[in-house]
Amino acid sequence: MKIALGSDHCGFEMKKTLMPFFQTLKCEILDYGCDSTEPVDFPDISQKVCDAVRNGHSKRGILICGTGVGAAIAANKIPGIRAAVCHDFHSAHQAVEHDDVNVMCVGAQIVGPWLAEDLIRAFLNAKFSTEDHFVRRVKKLQQLEIAAAKEYLSQEPRKFL
Repeated sequence: MKIALGSDHCGFEMKKTLMPFFQTLKCEILDYGCDSTEPVDFPDISQKVCDAVRNGHSKRGILICGTGVGAAIAANKIPGIRAAVCHDFHSAHQAVEHDDVNVMCVGAQIVGPWLAEDLIRAFLNAKFSTEDHFVRRVKKLQQLEIAAAKEYLSQEPRKFL
C-alpha cells in the first residue's frame, strides 16, 4: 500500500522512528516532509499529503504533529479529505470503517512510538463498511462539503489579516 506521510517539526522525530516499522508492513512511503526539527508550518505539509491522497498517488495519508489537531484541521479544509485525530486503537480503525477516513493524524506529544505503531496498523488494515447507514452518512459528509464550498465561493471576497 502506498502511504503519504508527513510531519511538522514536532512530529519529525516520531516519523523518523517509525520508518522501519513501515518497512515491516511492506508499505511504500511517500514522505512529504519535514526533514528536521526546524520549525515549519503544518498546513503546508498537510496540503502535500492530502494532495497525494486526492490525486491517487497514495491510498491513505498519515500526518504527525504535536497533538494531531492542527494537522487534522488543515486536512479537513481540503475537499475530498476526511481526516481524524486518532490516539487510541478503536478510533484508528473505526474512523475508516464508519466514516471512510483517508488521513489519520497523530500527536507525537500525546502518544509514544509503540502506540503509534498500533494506530497505524489499525488504520491501514481497516476497510470502509458498505452497510447502508455508513454509506449514507459519508454521502451526507460529501454533500456538506460541496454545499459549504458553494456558499463560500458565492460570497464577496473577504479582507483577511
